[in-house]
Amino acid sequence: MLVKRTYNDRGSQFHKQRAQQARRTQRNGITMPFDSFDSIFQQPDIDPGLDDLHTETTTYPATAVRSGGSWTAEVHDLPGGLTVRAKGKTWHEMEEDLVARVPKELGAATGTVIVSVEPADRDAATAILTLTQARLARALAEQAERDAARNAARLLAAQGWDAEDTGTVLRLPTARVKDILAPDEVTSS
Repeated sequence: MLVKRTYNDRGSQFHKQRAQQARRTQRNGITMPFDSFDSIFQQPDIDPGLDDLHTETTTYPATAVRSGGSWTAEVHDLPGGLTVRAKGKTWHEMEEDLVARVPKELGAATGTVIVSVEPADRDAATAILTLTQARLARALAEQAERDAARNAARLLAAQGWDAEDTGTVLRLPTARVKDILAPDEVTSS
């Protein structure tokens, strides 16, 4: 007996799922959709011109202590032997007050003075610094990944790869590859 197979909604759903699985990749034993790699492009690029800024600034360190229900911070060793103190119920209030007071006391132009406030407690200061360094490292790594993806997509396109194959090998959606490439670099599938 000959059995005729027909593809109904369930069959097309099966093929749709297979196609979605084909667009996934294994990483550390976990299946990840291509979109997870594409999310890196949702972050802004780091402006390469930031290193070329030539603004004269002076940074003054400040230490903050919590006492009762408020924060108090002091900047010592300012020019002329000045000390500037600020208070606030929250860290934010205290920091804003301090950042406004120091340039005013020094008679400095806007944008020429940076006040770097950290907790007087060494453990807290170290924990905050460690987090800040990790965030900077992540931002630089994300930029490196975006740059590498763009370079790889452009190289493959220059070698004649189409956008779909480029997306598959780079684990990026085809639409992202097309966004990366200039219109004249895209080879139709």
